[in-house]
Amino acid sequence: MPIITLPDGSQRSFSEAVTVAQLAAAIGAGLAKAALAGRVNGKLVDTSFVIDSDAEVAIVTDRDPAGLEVIRHSTAHLLAQAVKQLFPEAQVTIGPVIEDGFFYDFAYQRPFTPEDLVAIETRMTELAKADHVVSRRVMPRDEAVQFFKAMGEHYKAEIIASIPAGENISLYGQSDWVDLCRGPHVPSTGKLKAFKLMKVAGAYWRGDSRNEMLQRIYGTAWTDEKSLKAYLTRLEEAEKRDHRKLGRALHLFHMQEEAPGMVFWHERGWRVYQIIQQYMADLWRNNGYREIRTPQLVDRSLWEQSGHWENFHENMFITESEKRHYAVKPMNCPCHIQVFNQGIKSYRDLPYRLAEFGSCHRNEASGALHGLMRVRAFVQDDAHIFCTEDQIQSEAVTFIDLLHQVYEDFGFKDLTYKLATRPANRIGADEVWDRAERALAQSLDSRQLPWEEKKGEGAFYGPKIEFTLKDSIGRTWQCGTLQVDFSMPGRLGATYIAQDGSKQVPVMLHRAIFGSLERFIGIIIEEYAGQFPAWLAPTQAVLMNITDSQADYVSRAAEFLKNQGFRVETDLRNEKVGFKIREHTLQRVPYLLVAGDREAGSNSLAVRTRSGKDLGVMSLDMLAGKLDREVASRGRITLEV
Repeated sequence: MPIITLPDGSQRSFSEAVTVAQLAAAIGAGLAKAALAGRVNGKLVDTSFVIDSDAEVAIVTDRDPAGLEVIRHSTAHLLAQAVKQLFPEAQVTIGPVIEDGFFYDFAYQRPFTPEDLVAIETRMTELAKADHVVSRRVMPRDEAVQFFKAMGEHYKAEIIASIPAGENISLYGQSDWVDLCRGPHVPSTGKLKAFKLMKVAGAYWRGDSRNEMLQRIYGTAWTDEKSLKAYLTRLEEAEKRDHRKLGRALHLFHMQEEAPGMVFWHERGWRVYQIIQQYMADLWRNNGYREIRTPQLVDRSLWEQSGHWENFHENMFITESEKRHYAVKPMNCPCHIQVFNQGIKSYRDLPYRLAEFGSCHRNEASGALHGLMRVRAFVQDDAHIFCTEDQIQSEAVTFIDLLHQVYEDFGFKDLTYKLATRPANRIGADEVWDRAERALAQSLDSRQLPWEEKKGEGAFYGPKIEFTLKDSIGRTWQCGTLQVDFSMPGRLGATYIAQDGSKQVPVMLHRAIFGSLERFIGIIIEEYAGQFPAWLAPTQAVLMNITDSQADYVSRAAEFLKNQGFRVETDLRNEKVGFKIREHTLQRVPYLLVAGDREAGSNSLAVRTRSGKDLGVMSLDMLAGKLDREVASRGRITLEV
């Protein structure tokens, strides 16, 4: 007679074994109708799962994040069923859940067309409306291999054959279709109400370029049509904000095949880069960091000492000179320890903070490269803090405050926090890990920040906090990080003289706020859709004349504003002023300043914003004051204020 404990602590007793679906029905008809799956003693299961002993059980609905994952997994099966009905000769392979959706790979003799996708999606809708029951059965491995071979599904048979002998295989079926899967899945196809197929792409069988090319159909699935529509709207908005397109349109940067994963910065883009770099350099200087610069090429022996050669050398660019092997540095930490090691350090010198705009190179796979977001050459706002164990918490709190200041200056206020704790394979005693994890947790708690534990996902050398920001269209970006390292300082000979005169190894905190400047700039291009706030804009204002008679005045006015430290340009072309305004509006220039005879005679300019708002006529002094206030506010006031 199982006793079932529900999430609210209440209990229900049954005289015999009961399924998750029966439990939901016993609780209420509404819950029974909404049930997608169950969680039994922490494990996600089908609603048909039989509970025959005491257990803690939760009913999973579409309000549960796990429910959405079940929906997406089941929609991938719906896709495969529709493809098999429309294209019987197609072979199915794998179809996992991914972020925001799912995909399924198929082997078929010709490419799927956009018209095919429409037909497949239509058939999926028909199958969902038919509300076919989804059922699970178990089959011995060898029998399952023969089962799928008989169906002509040779890829599925190969997958099953790679599973150890003697294992039982779970199969899921709906109507005339069956697939190999661990599950769980929705109880019937009628639970799948909001989905859309997105695109077709190529994918190698099992991700190996030596294997045949398959066709991967991507789709998205949501709990309801409203959520699906919101997602598609976000995609449309993201397309408009694509930093690669804006980079070219606004003359910020470009990339080309001759230097894959490396950026050609144009004048305007490089201005933005330098503004951000100088902003961070000033912040370092005002917060006790020592800015340094370390070599690009470092002998293999240092990377062997640090452990990077063993674990990371496939991602390094290697070169040779005079029979010595060098790596173009993929990260900065070993070099920062070399700087720390110069001269004797005392406990009085700690915390010792070193920072560098470290230029790094990593040999990323060409298929993974994506504009500024994933590159091979990048610069990190990298800093390392050498401290005692007792200083971890205070340094963490100070860093968190600094990170918040930076993100707010760039307009990001919605952050999430995750604490990645000790993995199974790690170095160091448990009591040391206890202290480090506790220090990081307390630093978040002291600022009353809600955080989630990522159990077992810390680095082998120490725990870390991950900081993720949310942009204006709801996307998340993990940029900032704070990592505790007990390992590398000792491996590379870092020591300090403790208060009792003994030599001790410092703890090293790895920390970054931007992550990489390239990626962060890509993020803010998309965040602002290229409409940078005035403090970040490569050109803050363009001054234009109406006729040639104002040309000299416009040049003098521009010189005045430049002398005040503003980034301004002039447009003295013999074009209509409306044409000039449109052109610079498309270039997302914050302020468009126009001079006619009246403005030239009164030492003033007509001011309008790129959004088209007319702010009237301002004297040069008044305009300079307005720009000065806006730049000082880091964009926290609007253009119209």
